[in-house]
Amino acid sequence: MFATPSAAGIGRTTLSGILAGIAASALWGLVFLAPELAPGFTSLQLSAGRYLAYGLVAAILIVPAWSRLRRTLGWPAWRALVGLALTGNIIYYVCLARAVQLGGVAMASIVIGLLPVAVTLVGSRDAHAVPLRRLLPSLALSSAGLACIGWESLTASEAGSLAGLACAAGALVSWTVFAVHNSRWLARIQGVSAHEWSLLVGVVTGLMALVLALPAFVFTPASHDAPAWLRFGALVATVAVLCSVIGNALWNYASRALPLTMMGQMIVFETIFAALYGFLWEGRWPTGFESAALALLVAGVVSCASAHRGRE
Repeated sequence: MFATPSAAGIGRTTLSGILAGIAASALWGLVFLAPELAPGFTSLQLSAGRYLAYGLVAAILIVPAWSRLRRTLGWPAWRALVGLALTGNIIYYVCLARAVQLGGVAMASIVIGLLPVAVTLVGSRDAHAVPLRRLLPSLALSSAGLACIGWESLTASEAGSLAGLACAAGALVSWTVFAVHNSRWLARIQGVSAHEWSLLVGVVTGLMALVLALPAFVFTPASHDAPAWLRFGALVATVAVLCSVIGNALWNYASRALPLTMMGQMIVFETIFAALYGFLWEGRWPTGFESAALALLVAGVVSCASAHRGRE
């Protein structure tokens, strides 16, 4: 794939991919606030509600292309969609929501913030990938930024429980698997747009959420009044549309425009936006360590983009 270089030395395809990745991360950062906005609801209820709404919206939007997609996709692709729905949605969000509830937004965002390092390291093994030595400055800057956030969290806030940390680690592993396999399937699948692939993941996720709905809503004691359920419904529907439908479509576009090593760095922006939303929610300015962390994380992405110049 070739593109006309921009004035900054970065091709138009790369630039559009970066902008799409940033936009997706801005929407995904809202996910970290959702558990705080729905006190009293379990992580299983949040996950089931969000993905039931995602599946419904995705099923409606995929109808015009369904006949063509059904003929295009084989069983390997459908099996891949099941795996992506589990790792990138169901397992990830159940673990993340529980981590936020047990350890808070800061602890969860710190652990999830290790995603850029994990995905970049995996992506560096791909054929034609940028050599790892050229990515070391970017990885060092990102790691330094995460270290600042971690130090601030440990010294200025209550430590999250061991269970919360374990849930956050589970979310990290689950989404790393998703990011790697989703990027590789988008590179190999033919006749399916990035948005259609996202909607197909949504449909499969919605079907899985039906299984979650029974233990989430039937076997859980009803301790909420009607207004609380209405707020919960509005919240999960909003998260489904903004974060799952629109956010995932933007991410899939970026995944086709950028190599996996660079996609890993795009996830940094989810941590950045999650932190910014957290500051707004708490009504405060970032501390010195937090400001330094944000600056280092952005510098890491800029360094990564620089390492990829001229590779389109």
